[in-house]
Amino acid sequence: MLFSLVYLSWSCIDKQLVSLQRWAFLFPKSLNKRAVKELFLISNLHRWKNYWIRGVLSLAMISGFFLIIYMGPIALILVMSVQIKCFQEIITIGYRVYHSYELPWFRTLSWYFLICVNYFFYGETVADYFGALVQREEPLQFLARYHRFISFALYLAGFCMFVLSLVKKHYRLQFYMFAWTHVTLLIVVTQSHLVIQNLFEGMIWFIVPISIVICNDIMAYLFGFFFGRTPLIKLSPKKTWEGFIGGFFATVVFGFILAYLLSQFQYFVCPVGFNSESNSFTVECEPSDIFVMQEYTLPTVLQNTLRWKTVNLYPFAIHSIFLSSFGSLIGPFGGFFASGFKRAFKIKDFANTIPGHGGIMDRFDCQYLMATFTHVYIASFVRGPNPSKVLQQLLLLQPEQQLGIFHTLQSHLRDKGMLPPAAVQAE
Repeated sequence: MLFSLVYLSWSCIDKQLVSLQRWAFLFPKSLNKRAVKELFLISNLHRWKNYWIRGVLSLAMISGFFLIIYMGPIALILVMSVQIKCFQEIITIGYRVYHSYELPWFRTLSWYFLICVNYFFYGETVADYFGALVQREEPLQFLARYHRFISFALYLAGFCMFVLSLVKKHYRLQFYMFAWTHVTLLIVVTQSHLVIQNLFEGMIWFIVPISIVICNDIMAYLFGFFFGRTPLIKLSPKKTWEGFIGGFFATVVFGFILAYLLSQFQYFVCPVGFNSESNSFTVECEPSDIFVMQEYTLPTVLQNTLRWKTVNLYPFAIHSIFLSSFGSLIGPFGGFFASGFKRAFKIKDFANTIPGHGGIMDRFDCQYLMATFTHVYIASFVRGPNPSKVLQQLLLLQPEQQLGIFHTLQSHLRDKGMLPPAAVQAE
């Protein structure tokens, strides 16, 4: 109710501002000093109106983010919802810009390709992380075994439908939209899949990168608002070097503290698993080494300054510095890319889903780039061989193949001295 009243009052101010601006344009000499002051005051109120709306809705979105954390692995559903909405916003821009509403089948084909690509990626996820469930259900065994062939057949059906839908007078426009759809799938669906992969590595790999981008966005805005003087990039005239640099240092500190705090809780650090007995997600494990407190020797310069020789830290807190650095220095380029895209098609926002913020894609332009980096970082510097995946592959083999691998592994362990010799074992 309060929000509605304030919003109505701001609307009245908007109307006054517009009428004064029109009067000033038509009769510039007739404005006295009082009217000029009134115009200036209302302009400032209009500016603060935007800040107020953005601030309230930002708090609402942050509250929603904490709700997602509380929900745990069920956040998979939200990732899917965000992905669909982002896809819809970008595809709608294509329809509007190219006036392609009359193209035969194309709206249907765009959504069909989205379903095909999601079937492929989610099928891969099920095969990788829900092996026990797949082994238990015979229909799922068939789908898992021929998953890639089925995915390719579904895509091929869409491809043939596209070729059959080609109309002589719309050839070029149809191929424009075909490419538009596939680039959108690459940007949105592929990177959403990486978000889900990060989530299965542990909630901390989902929460920290997202929080880093949110923090950088807020802190860069605040530093730019209070200290900004030097423009950063022409694509985003409101971005300043002061905001960019201030946001970097604030985000690194924030990421380090958040990583240190979350590393203490098993709920956040354990990989998300699936319990076939209870048919539910589990987050129980023995934390890996990067989530166990380690003692580090400080460099000589820091020892002389801080008077400490060693410091106890979680290794993940050190990893967070690299994540924060990327999120602050490279992550904003995802936003610049989106700004360039919107300028190219003469639009202000991807949509008007969130007042003061634009569309869902306007809020996730940097998140997708950050999710991709996080996935690459985990694969390159953190993740080792996954025993559960190896076991799932073994369970798919024929009994005689499994027995052959068992004997080979047994011989290898004896050679390493980890098992007693065969003769001793027989006795």
